[in-house]
Amino acid sequence: MAHLSPGPSGRSLLAAALLLALPAAATPAASRCEALVAHLRSQLTDVTCFESTDLTTQNELTTPADNSLAGLPAFAFTPRTDRGVIAPSAARRPPIAGAVPGVQLQARFAGDPTGQGRFLLRLPDGWNGRLVVAGASGTRSEFNGDFAWSDFVLQQGYAYASQNKGVLNFRLVGVSATPPSDPLACRLNPSSSVWVHFYDNDPDQPFTRWAETMAEAAAVARRGVAAHYRRGPRYTYAVGTSNGGYQVRRAVESWPHLFDGGVDWEGTFVDPGVPNLLSDLPPAVLNYVDYVTGGRDPASTAARNIRAAGYPPDILAAPLSLWDRYSASFWEVTLCQWQKRLDPGYDTYGAGAASYNYVARLAASDVAGSFARRQLVLLGGVSLAAGGTVSVEAGPARKAVAGFAWLLRVA
Repeated sequence: MAHLSPGPSGRSLLAAALLLALPAAATPAASRCEALVAHLRSQLTDVTCFESTDLTTQNELTTPADNSLAGLPAFAFTPRTDRGVIAPSAARRPPIAGAVPGVQLQARFAGDPTGQGRFLLRLPDGWNGRLVVAGASGTRSEFNGDFAWSDFVLQQGYAYASQNKGVLNFRLVGVSATPPSDPLACRLNPSSSVWVHFYDNDPDQPFTRWAETMAEAAAVARRGVAAHYRRGPRYTYAVGTSNGGYQVRRAVESWPHLFDGGVDWEGTFVDPGVPNLLSDLPPAVLNYVDYVTGGRDPASTAARNIRAAGYPPDILAAPLSLWDRYSASFWEVTLCQWQKRLDPGYDTYGAGAASYNYVARLAASDVAGSFARRQLVLLGGVSLAAGGTVSVEAGPARKAVAGFAWLLRVA
């Protein structure tokens, strides 16, 4: 064995030997975020990734602020508003027992030609080997399920992914008593003077993208999970509410190799046959005003007409009844959005949204064909019109999702 003298040359040899013995000290390991981003760089762009001390909504960093994406108009990206629209009041939300540390990644899909498709992935340190992929209701963002889905499943150890159906929310067109020049503008409700343009009604946003984006989110999430934990998920579940429920049914039936089961929570039902959205929404819009001016009499002709269209009885409560809430936030604006996409030749506010007659329009337009091209193909399970509550299992993937049974209880 060579003897290293205490002189200058001996000290040099000793230093060199120590450097050779400790190569790792000279090359720091990549952080978990750096490794994850590198693994997904061909599928994602504009990536933000961070180590989180708590992935639940108790952490202000978990859900970005509304209108926080540079370059977008107001209301195009509204995460904190979105997380509240399908969640119960704060006291009835899933309780948060403690912090859930892990990694959060949010990004755009690199291959999306519209540049609007967005993706979210949360990877808890205490992973249970399973993955949940969430749909988005309405035209909401990938943060739509933060209260209703993410907080609960993360505490159970699930990895969580979500997306925005490949489309942004809406932009403000104007404030006026009459319709603006934008042919795709919808007002927020019959009493509103606020007009908005939904990105989802643009020609480059066919509804078929909804299921495709759900499947792409599942594929990217599964790859991210495998890279982060050094093994893929044992089970992958799809969950979604309203339009997100539509995503669940289409995605699980069409891409059974990506999903082991799903929970469709009051998913939208798209079908050219009656009843459908365009046949059932106009009676509610048409009769609601008479119902209110008539003193909200449940025996009135207006009330009977609304119930005959398939709606449950009104629940009278202060400050707003059930039908008041639906009229203010859902009935007319949803009718406008779907009619402009499926039957754009109809004059929404000239002829009147309340006067839309789906059966009569079958002979005057291609609305049935538009519906059929977006129709759901169900191999198993049950479908209800929008507003119904149902759990749907996939035909090719009938594994139970017992861990989400709490979601099917009435709060």
